[in-house]
Amino acid sequence: MKDRIIQIMQKEGLSNAEFAEKIGISTSSLSHIFNGRNKPSLDVVMRIHKACPYVNIEWLLYGEGEMEGENTPDTATPQYTQGFENPEKSTESPILFDFRKENVSETPAYTPKESVREEIRYIEKPHPKITEIRIFFDNGTYQVFKPEKN
Repeated sequence: MKDRIIQIMQKEGLSNAEFAEKIGISTSSLSHIFNGRNKPSLDVVMRIHKACPYVNIEWLLYGEGEMEGENTPDTATPQYTQGFENPEKSTESPILFDFRKENVSETPAYTPKESVREEIRYIEKPHPKITEIRIFFDNGTYQVFKPEKN
């Protein structure tokens, strides 16, 4: 099936990333299909068919028939006739209506992550004051110095 997907991409003139975006899957998912790690799911096949309705679904699934054989854009969607005449046209051809329903994706394929903003506050503390200094000598004695208080 990957060969058929490649043929569709070539016909559309799209890169791997562009085609993955068009059908709504990640580029890594498409890459996994191409390198044989995963087989395309039914969801992926249906996404391809929805994005490229001219593709014959039998050809896409089984490799049977022509790529654009039976499902051309004109015949891919069922059309229903209504028994009313078109007043602007004097011919007796029926009016054609297209009743297909399209499912629109509410969420984008890739959502950007929100950046986290962290605020750092520095609290100023008063500088420490020297209260005393002790000096020790090698003979075991020491001397204490205390600053004068103002």
